[in-house]
Amino acid sequence: MALEQVTTVVDIAALAKLGAGLAIGFGAIGGGLGLGVATKGLMDAVARQPEIAGKAFGFFIIGAGLAEATALYALVIAFKLIG
Repeated sequence: MALEQVTTVVDIAALAKLGAGLAIGFGAIGGGLGLGVATKGLMDAVARQPEIAGKAFGFFIIGAGLAEATALYALVIAFKLIG
């Protein structure tokens, strides 16, 4: 009976580590895609109207920060899963 409980705890720990890896992986994908879309939008806007480059860059920085925040949230969740 005790051996089954130990095996179960080890299995749960292994699954938690797998979940942590998946969480940070999907979080990094989300952050990367968000940053790519934001960069594309900035480049399109500046290509059409070069005079708004300064103002558009400020909005880009805010959007990039929000996109990177998703990856940081995934990292926090991954650390919580590992324990």
